[in-house]
Amino acid sequence: MAATGDADETQLQEMEEEAVMENEMDSDEEEGLGIENSDDEIDNSSEDEKENEAEIQRLEEQLSINAFDYNCHVDLIKLLRQEGELPRLRKARQKMSELFPLTEEIWLDWLKDEIHLTEEEPNREKVYELFETAMKDYICPEIWLEYAQYSIGGMGLPGGMEKVRSIFERALTAVGLHMTKGATVWEAYREFENAILATVQPPPGSVPTREQQELLNAQLERIHTLFRRQLSIPLMDMDGTYAEYEEWSDQGVSDTVSQKYKGALQEMEKSKPYEETLMIAEPPKLAEYQTYIDYEQKEGDPARIQIIFERALSENCLVPDMWAKYTKYLDRQLKIKDLVLSSHNRAVRNCPWTMGLWKNYLLALERHGADHHTISDVFERALNAGFIQATDYVNIWEAYLDYLRRRVDFSKGESTLTLESSRELEELRAAFTRSLDYMKQDVEERFSESGDPSCTIMQVWAKIEALHCKNMQKARELWDSIMTKGNAKFANMWLEYYNLERSYGDALHCRKALHRAVQCTSDYPEHVCEVLLTFERVEGSLEDWDAAVQKTETRLNRVNEQRAKVTEKEAHVTRQVEEKTEQRRRAKADKKNQKKGQKGSRPGEKRKAEDKDYEDEWGEESEQPPKRHRREGDQGFRGGCGGAEEFMGTESGLFGRRAPPGRRQEPPGTKRGQQVAPATLWKTQEDDPELRKDDCSVFISNLAFTMEDPEKRLKKLFEPCGPVQSVRPVYAAKGFRGYCYVQFEGKASVVEALKMDRQEVEGRPMFVSPCVDKNKNPDFKVFKYNTNLEKHKIFISGLPFSCTKEQLEELCKVHGTIKDIRLVTNRSGKPKGLAYVEFGDEAQASQAVLKLDGTVLQEHTLSVAISNPPRRNTADKPGFSRPVGAMMPRSMVYGSRGKGRTQLSLLPRSLHRQRGSESKAENGTAPKPTGGASGDAGIEAQAKPLSNSDFAKMLFKK
Repeated sequence: MAATGDADETQLQEMEEEAVMENEMDSDEEEGLGIENSDDEIDNSSEDEKENEAEIQRLEEQLSINAFDYNCHVDLIKLLRQEGELPRLRKARQKMSELFPLTEEIWLDWLKDEIHLTEEEPNREKVYELFETAMKDYICPEIWLEYAQYSIGGMGLPGGMEKVRSIFERALTAVGLHMTKGATVWEAYREFENAILATVQPPPGSVPTREQQELLNAQLERIHTLFRRQLSIPLMDMDGTYAEYEEWSDQGVSDTVSQKYKGALQEMEKSKPYEETLMIAEPPKLAEYQTYIDYEQKEGDPARIQIIFERALSENCLVPDMWAKYTKYLDRQLKIKDLVLSSHNRAVRNCPWTMGLWKNYLLALERHGADHHTISDVFERALNAGFIQATDYVNIWEAYLDYLRRRVDFSKGESTLTLESSRELEELRAAFTRSLDYMKQDVEERFSESGDPSCTIMQVWAKIEALHCKNMQKARELWDSIMTKGNAKFANMWLEYYNLERSYGDALHCRKALHRAVQCTSDYPEHVCEVLLTFERVEGSLEDWDAAVQKTETRLNRVNEQRAKVTEKEAHVTRQVEEKTEQRRRAKADKKNQKKGQKGSRPGEKRKAEDKDYEDEWGEESEQPPKRHRREGDQGFRGGCGGAEEFMGTESGLFGRRAPPGRRQEPPGTKRGQQVAPATLWKTQEDDPELRKDDCSVFISNLAFTMEDPEKRLKKLFEPCGPVQSVRPVYAAKGFRGYCYVQFEGKASVVEALKMDRQEVEGRPMFVSPCVDKNKNPDFKVFKYNTNLEKHKIFISGLPFSCTKEQLEELCKVHGTIKDIRLVTNRSGKPKGLAYVEFGDEAQASQAVLKLDGTVLQEHTLSVAISNPPRRNTADKPGFSRPVGAMMPRSMVYGSRGKGRTQLSLLPRSLHRQRGSESKAENGTAPKPTGGASGDAGIEAQAKPLSNSDFAKMLFKK
């Protein structure tokens, strides 16, 4: 030890001599430069100092206004260090460290400055305390090395050697597992022990005493142990350490050490790809670190999981999710008090704006038995953290109030509470009162909202008073206050109050609550009326029943009148919009036709233009089915021209489109304009109408245009339903049109085939509907779902597109028996974020609406209501005539080219009027023309081709 002290003193003397020589050289250089300096340079220097001082004062004033300005702190520290204002610099750094964790660079600069100052002051304890504070912010190998290096300078003091070794051991525990930087700490520790070894070795040629030999052996064992410990840990460049140990050890490497080294080397090879990925990745490397963390968690080594979390946080200290994952792991796995609480404290210091971290910190403090004063201080810090949402303050207050409620022992009732429990109960009530005042004053003033529209805090307070304190009077006062804050119109609020009275109150107050609910509720008055009548069946007298029936009937009549007025108003607005749209469309069409009539055209050009216009408007690229042609008397679909035109309908609301006049539909593969013999025209599979049986057929639509060999594919698909007689796919010039007819040998097969409706085929839902002639069956409904109010079914909107039936069932099954779930999709099979869930009865559906409305699923807020689809317009009924523009999809209202430069189609207006008078057909059947001669004339007019002069007469006809 004496030899060690002498060596240290010699080293210190040499360092002091070098420092003196450097200072003398610096002073000589300054004097030499001073000779050359002019008065102007001195003036410039003083001006710079004045500017820096002014900037320092400005930054200090800014921090006095907003102490949480991080960048302002950094700028102030840089200026003070530049000016050499060490006392002010130390004060500025202390203020910043109280508010924020400091980065590695700031800490190293601060530590080096303090070490320089203590060279003149004998007190080293201040620097040790500063190092200990730095260790609490981040796990940094560089700071640990600096700490150990500084402690070596104090070896000559009492206990200096033990302190150095203690710091090195703590450094190994903290960062020794660091895959890339941990080896530097191990090497520094070994170098220190090797230096000690050199001091205890006897001089050459001398015989060591027994004590010297024991010291020598002990020191050699320390170094052997360090080598063995390091080689058992997976670190980068392990082979170099192993080679160094082989060279250093006189006895060679034992088999045990070799086996541990090989095991650690294998683990290092597994982790090496993750380390290489981190080395080449760009900051912040969040995805790479998360992948590395997932790997280590699968391996299950707590120490390695902790070090990779710490490495990720040192580079992503402002990422709340990373802190939340780390603290969650510590809470559930390690459960070491000091480590858990220090990590929570670091988390809230790095991300003070994140309410979830503060909430978890309060829970961790309570979980590990922290005293009440500490938890209250942390809560007060959370209130001053500056959350970004009003709801964050509600949540942190709820967490603190829950903690205060758990402190009170309610096991014996309020009347028998001990003095301490009574004090804690009064503190709980005072905290509830303070929370309401805080929401009303501070939160509303800052966010213009309380953040608690449902008055959750007051509801919890009322339940505590009713359940634990048996104080229903206070609970009723709280609920009166809740209702006056705009909640009286919501049925769920009244039912919560009713359930409270039902559980802890009396029948009189239950009746009063329900009567008030019937009078005030506006969202679900039917449900509230139902609850009132059910209550009177169980509790009430005949007079009570009569009063309840009269009150509910009066209320529901008034509600229905209001709804009818709203519906009428909405329908009126819709009609006005449609009329204006139609007027604009007609005005543009008239203007376009007038311009074309004035210009004139050469013979033959008009027909070509019309054909091209029809191609643009009803081109094969569209996904809507084309029109079907039928010969008079035909019961099924047939190819070719002639016959009445019709619109095709499916349960999704599809309608057919008309082909250009005078155009024949050609078989697939036929070139445009090519002459085709009648015998070679493409057909459906059966041309004989007597073989067609609509009652044994189904209509298939919404199939993919790219389906290969649809006849073979659909026949195989529907064979399980029964013997298939024929499959009649519909083609156009460019191929399959996406719909067809499947005819079975028996009627029983149709029922089985209809069960396949909405089955997915090549990524699209296949629509299956019966073949029904709408003229013979005008009341037939293609849309199979109910369009009226269904009290046992709920409608959910706002669902994430990734939501599945299983996830939705898991969410809803806790509220009742689920009979069916239907996710609404578009024609391509993609979800719309809507769903219908059918429950066993109306009560279960109503309860689900009250509990699920407003809930969050995968960051999507759900809207839940009783299923009540909007009423279908009379325009959708058979026989209703409307303009063709109204029959088009929304995207086609503006014309065949969309909402572009021109909105007009080249189809004459007279033909538009003819189309409007046609009747709508469903599922491949069209009505026969009636009306005597007028009907025959209409057919002849359609069958006869029109010349250019005929079109001109139509355009100029007034």
